[in-house]
Amino acid sequence: MKVVIVGAGSVGSSIARELLAHKHEILLIDLKPEVIGRSGLRGAHWLVGDACELSTLQGAKVEDADVVVSATGDDKVNLVVSLLAKTEFGVGRTVGRVNNPKNDWMFNDSWGVDVAVNTPQLMTALVEEAVEIGDLVRLLTLQTGVSSIVEFTVPHDSHAIGLTVGEIRWPEDSTLVAILRDHAPITPSRDDVIDGGDELFFVTTIAAEDELRALLSPESGETPDQAGEHSDGLQPVEAQVAEGDGFDG
Repeated sequence: MKVVIVGAGSVGSSIARELLAHKHEILLIDLKPEVIGRSGLRGAHWLVGDACELSTLQGAKVEDADVVVSATGDDKVNLVVSLLAKTEFGVGRTVGRVNNPKNDWMFNDSWGVDVAVNTPQLMTALVEEAVEIGDLVRLLTLQTGVSSIVEFTVPHDSHAIGLTVGEIRWPEDSTLVAILRDHAPITPSRDDVIDGGDELFFVTTIAAEDELRALLSPESGETPDQAGEHSDGLQPVEAQVAEGDGFDG
């Protein structure tokens, strides 16, 4: 997979290091030539220039990239780069780093951002996920704010314990994609029985989160097979990674 990363600071360099370890083709763009020597990144391609300039992106052959990651410390730069990558070069996937949570609302498809990574929000979610039992925790927002990945840790007094996945009438726009039990992931089937302490992971629309929360809440007056809309079945989500040729050069 070809990935262009704009901004070779600590965040951009860390992303590049992980992707290089997974054998992806990486091009980093940064204004400061000195970052090349101190990055310690081997195997990455480099381009020194202003990624907000069309000429720089043309020189980087951004149109050949599968993903463009805008990881600078300036939200304005990240928005402009995402917009140019999407509208001028037709990049299929853009990821934008949100530095100031107040700017989160702008990181959507109007600015060419497919996925916004809000570090403070993500850290908050991870903290909540570690301590909250019996409440729905949003881990990640997908598809420009339409869908999300959420987690629910089943309390040991939950009314869901002992029921199979197929017996529970999940909300129509929510899909159970994984169960984490005793630190081992399980691909859910209709016959799997819910147990106390299970961590349930869902892909859901944000609009359906409240319905899912009400369904799973210990305070709910309904049993899970009485609430929500009936699901037609659980389909595991498979992630596909496109492989591509390396950058010219």
